[in-house]
Amino acid sequence: MNPVHSSPALPRLGFEWPEGPDFRKELGHEWLVTNGRGGYASGTVVGCNTRRYHGLFIPNLEKRGRTVLLARLLEHAYVGGKAYRLDSEERADGATDEDGALHLRDFHLDGLIPVWEYQLGPARLRRKLVMVHGENTVFIAWEHVSGPEVALRLRPFPVDRPHDRPIPARHLTSTVVLKGPQVELLVGDEVPPLRLRVYGGSPSPFVGLEQTSATQLYRVEKARGYEHTEVQHSPGYFECKVAPGEMLALGVTTDSASCLERAPAEVFALELERERRLLGRAPEEARTGVPARLVLAADQFIIDPMRASDDAWARSMGQDARSVIAGYHWFTDWGRDTMISLDGLTLCTGRYREAAAILLTFQHYVRDGLIPNYFPDGESEGVYHTADATLWFFHAVDRYLEATRDEELLRTIFPTLRSIIEHHQKGTRFHIGVDPEDGLLRQGAEGYQLTWMDAKVDGWVVTPRRGKAVEINALWFNALRLMATWTERLGHDARPYLAAAEKAYGSFNRRFWNEKLQCLFDVVDGEHAKEDAAIRPNQMFAISLKHPVLNRERWEPVLEVVRRELVTPVGLRSLTPGHPDYKENYDGDLRARDAAYHQGTVWGWLIGHYVDATMKVDPDVKAARALLRGLEEHLLHTGIGQLSEIFDATEPYLPRGCIAQAWSVAEALRVFLKTHVT
Repeated sequence: MNPVHSSPALPRLGFEWPEGPDFRKELGHEWLVTNGRGGYASGTVVGCNTRRYHGLFIPNLEKRGRTVLLARLLEHAYVGGKAYRLDSEERADGATDEDGALHLRDFHLDGLIPVWEYQLGPARLRRKLVMVHGENTVFIAWEHVSGPEVALRLRPFPVDRPHDRPIPARHLTSTVVLKGPQVELLVGDEVPPLRLRVYGGSPSPFVGLEQTSATQLYRVEKARGYEHTEVQHSPGYFECKVAPGEMLALGVTTDSASCLERAPAEVFALELERERRLLGRAPEEARTGVPARLVLAADQFIIDPMRASDDAWARSMGQDARSVIAGYHWFTDWGRDTMISLDGLTLCTGRYREAAAILLTFQHYVRDGLIPNYFPDGESEGVYHTADATLWFFHAVDRYLEATRDEELLRTIFPTLRSIIEHHQKGTRFHIGVDPEDGLLRQGAEGYQLTWMDAKVDGWVVTPRRGKAVEINALWFNALRLMATWTERLGHDARPYLAAAEKAYGSFNRRFWNEKLQCLFDVVDGEHAKEDAAIRPNQMFAISLKHPVLNRERWEPVLEVVRRELVTPVGLRSLTPGHPDYKENYDGDLRARDAAYHQGTVWGWLIGHYVDATMKVDPDVKAARALLRGLEEHLLHTGIGQLSEIFDATEPYLPRGCIAQAWSVAEALRVFLKTHVT
């Protein structure tokens, strides 16, 4: 075995509670398991679902997208005639069943596998869960650690609900079909059968005794202003026993029945070995500590998008289709997030083939010089209303080429890059195009949010930023300079790109400099004002990108303004606290949240480019590393082992939004490695 790829120890992250956890407190700690196909399982560490997105089996189904099929298990253990409940629930009438927390003594991640340990009187029971990578299959195992025999009654509650759709008013009933050792639950006409099998040392019969649940409350959805109650129906339960030293397991799949014809212990072992190999492929400095944890977190975002339209072109090129889930639980694959994240998720983890596959996948979907903004769940064609995602595509290609020197990919992708530039110079969708007067890129169409500050609710575009946005033009200049380099490398005439870049550079430094505030305008030639003087982090990209568009003598004053007004321990505010539109907190219903989304809310991913920019001015590695301490500590909060999407703008900087966000993880890992000290 190559010693470079010997199996590194998997990082462990978690909690211990000698007397059991505080139920209410631990409702804010969530776990996430994924399968590389967009599917996932997720819940709270105390086994109480608080979101409509929580469930033990949420596969990504063709034409349906991610669908909650197994919401939960009602788990009762019996030791010496006494009953113990392992899961928990919160009901709409205000009652709770907190037994799952009462008996819980330990929760941790073994690599990416969540593990629970329960003390059930004299017996100790360990529970763990894994999704098979590349399959719509989940295994849940109960290992007898010590004490007398434990009897288990496992009652599945199947549902058939797209994970981000309103909860149906009526509960689902399912048909049971017994097929040898497997039980098939037919839960809907448009979804495949839910196949279940129990594995153990003694028979585990399925008892067809139906039960309808009490009305379940999803407290997070209630706080977010969404439908938040659900009644579930169970067709029966498994009656099981687990002897001292043995393991009992439940397998669930929507794939072929053969997926359950294997030993669960082997499934868990193979997943642990897969994770060790992920660490073995990463740079040496990323195989331990916080970087190792981020390498594993990164894996949860890289997916086979499972679109039929991808398969044909991928096969024709001898290539895999790959994409990036922007965030869990509700985001799909987004072009902007993917391109910003590509470096940290793939290049910093040694996953070069997947990086190439991601770039080629998005190249396949270029339309009129634009890559998709995002792909709706279960659909094959993208939505294209974005002005910056395509420019981030150039950045991602450059990072890939620097890491791999893959000239073949450059030759393959170059005609598309050239076409993108031409479309932007001539003008393309959503009024995205170069102003011939100054060479700057303008954008804006009524009713569309085209920059990364893209909140929109009920037709209200919160931060339209129509005109010439500062980061769009920093990205445009960077793309032109990169094209000039690649054009020369391939033996073509680079002068048109250099001339366009020079014109944009001169205009940018004349138009965007705010002499009064000693920083950059956020937008010029805007709708309602000639210049928008709002202090936002977007100006930072004029320094941080490979080819900075801002004059060198202006870097320090810009960074001083950004540091003073926007930097927090967990990322950068999206707007200065002194602005009339500034919002301290991101909470409330959808309208209130979207009003705050880019009006002060802190974004973790921005710390990466802030580190890049500051290190260009002062290459103090220790000072740069210190900027990451807040995100490091956050790995034990909210999404355990993951980094959240956003945070409140003021202390205590409460995490908000997605519990796991691709660009937060990617940029943190990238700058952790950039600031590594040997």
